[in-house]
Amino acid sequence: MSARGVCIVTGGSRGIGAAAARRIAADGWAVVINYNSSADAADSVLKSVEAAGGTGTTVQADVSTEAGIDAVFAAAEKLGPVTALVNNAGVGDQVGTIETFTFERVERLMRLNVTSVIIASREAIKRMARKNGGKGGVIINISSAAAKLGAANQFVDYAATKGAIDTFTVGLALEWAGEGIRVNAVRPGVIATDFHANVGVPNRPAEVGPGLPLGRAGTPEEVAEAIAWLMSDAASYSTGAIVDVSGGRSIVP
Repeated sequence: MSARGVCIVTGGSRGIGAAAARRIAADGWAVVINYNSSADAADSVLKSVEAAGGTGTTVQADVSTEAGIDAVFAAAEKLGPVTALVNNAGVGDQVGTIETFTFERVERLMRLNVTSVIIASREAIKRMARKNGGKGGVIINISSAAAKLGAANQFVDYAATKGAIDTFTVGLALEWAGEGIRVNAVRPGVIATDFHANVGVPNRPAEVGPGLPLGRAGTPEEVAEAIAWLMSDAASYSTGAIVDVSGGRSIVP
């Protein structure tokens, strides 16, 4: 077992999740790389973790279901006590305005982006809480600058799910601080991942990046650095924090 304990990264096979898994492993965590369909990508992340001297495992599970969340935690506990959770798995949908949104679309986004985060956090807290014999731990939620900006004419439903994550982060942090559990969030802006292609605007990082205060889109590795800091002992006095990693996008009126 890793000296730091076991960290679950949901949606850890690509983009921010993959970068986070690699970065967290470098800090001494055993990482559980959850994926839904990208087995080859998850295996590649694990190989890079192991090549750098880290430890971990991959686990296929749909965390938009309770059975999937249970499967992830069962796999994690084979490595040791779960002491960290990065709620990264999330989904967007095609850009547009609200009159194009179906009930099924919105329900899908809410189920993966919000419900899964709440239920996975529940399972983590059951294991981390001192009153249950745990030693405390840390939960990191991945939000989005869309939570502050609203994503008008893009995906206001996605933005709403991330607004829920911001509120949940603050409430959960207050609820469990006395049990040695820190809960924080990272709020990325326009990051160069395949998220944009998945929502129908593959060129968005290149097109939007130059207009941002820092003049470019961000990288998954830059977001991973913020995640790693919030998980570290250097952030021991931080809980309920939401750290913007957006190149200034989220502070522009």
